[in-house]
Amino acid sequence: MGWLSNLFNKQSEKPTQTKYAEVMNGYSPIFSQFGTNIYASDVVQQAISCVVTEMKKLRPEHVREKGNDIVPVASELQTVLNNPNPLMTTSDFLEKVTWLLYLNYNAFIIPTYYEWKDKDGTVKRKYDGLYPIQPSQVDFIEDAGNRLYVKLRFNNRQEFTVKYSDVIHIKYRYSVNQYMGGNEAGQPDNDALLSTLNLNHQLLQGVAAAMKSSFAINGVVKYNTLLDDGKTEEALKQLESKLKKSESGFLPLDLKAEFIPIKKELAMVDATTLEFIDSKILRHFGVPLSILTGDYTKEQYEAFYQKTLEPLIISFSQAFTKTLFTDRERGFNNAIKFYAKDLIFMSVDQKIQMLKELAPTGSLFENEKRVMFGLRPLAELEGKRYMSLNWIDAAKANEYQVGGADNGTDESNESV
Repeated sequence: MGWLSNLFNKQSEKPTQTKYAEVMNGYSPIFSQFGTNIYASDVVQQAISCVVTEMKKLRPEHVREKGNDIVPVASELQTVLNNPNPLMTTSDFLEKVTWLLYLNYNAFIIPTYYEWKDKDGTVKRKYDGLYPIQPSQVDFIEDAGNRLYVKLRFNNRQEFTVKYSDVIHIKYRYSVNQYMGGNEAGQPDNDALLSTLNLNHQLLQGVAAAMKSSFAINGVVKYNTLLDDGKTEEALKQLESKLKKSESGFLPLDLKAEFIPIKKELAMVDATTLEFIDSKILRHFGVPLSILTGDYTKEQYEAFYQKTLEPLIISFSQAFTKTLFTDRERGFNNAIKFYAKDLIFMSVDQKIQMLKELAPTGSLFENEKRVMFGLRPLAELEGKRYMSLNWIDAAKANEYQVGGADNGTDESNESV
């Protein structure tokens, strides 16, 4: 029995008396999962790679929010986040999930766990792995108790059914379909992009054809006499021999032959047009050309982060939190946050300047300062907030300076 079977055998509960889940738009809740030929384009792959490269820098953290403070939790779940499964590191895991999300507009992750009951009869759960999967078909079904399940089919014809609440499901471009990201059939909607890619392909083919034509016939040799077929072939061989032997670029001809060059006007595609097509493809994925080339400013990266990366980070955080914690645990503000240590777009000088302005006033918790630099919060700094003693109540400034009550007269209160 393979690892895939072992993975799903850990999910013990199986549905009985099932039926297909109801779909409000009238479509059957059966969705095939596979990519399209848009990924044959080098521009598409480079654009997605830009997003994936940034997402794999994220650091997942189990935290608990206490008022305005965010406290890290040294839990067994954090151990799993640091080592998702025997096959992947955390960065590998995030890279795989992000690629699957862009390939299918849906990413499915199976958390494996063990359950037991404590002395009070409360069901406890211990997670021991997170596995991204790529099913070829996904069916949404309900049992007699209206509990939602997903039947996952794979290319090797294996199929498994698990509770939907036990699956981390991240959706991309979640719009018209009730259960899946993408179009109404739960598929990537690439029609508009395919038109642009086809145009890009035709332009590149035109450039290749123009280059090829530049190596074609360059001229005609006219013989000012009548030649039979045998003499014509012999004359051509002599001409080719002269071309090969000539190192100066001049071709010697006698009075019987006349060389007539063919004027070529190659219609090459201008660089502006090609750049426009590339930019149009990149805009589909929210990746500016400056990000692709790596020649970007702070403002350009900030726009890329807010437009493209931040929505994905929020989706990841909420999907993980929803599945990995019970309602009760979420009620105690447990959450999975993805910290972007290497994604922070402010310069170090700008962060330091902001700290100089806010830190002396006691406006920031110590862990907030760490998070500002993309560092994970520390448990020993929980709830700690410091301020400078140089900041005091303006009404008590004189009292603070002389060490007692101010006995002077406030001229502003004197009668005129």
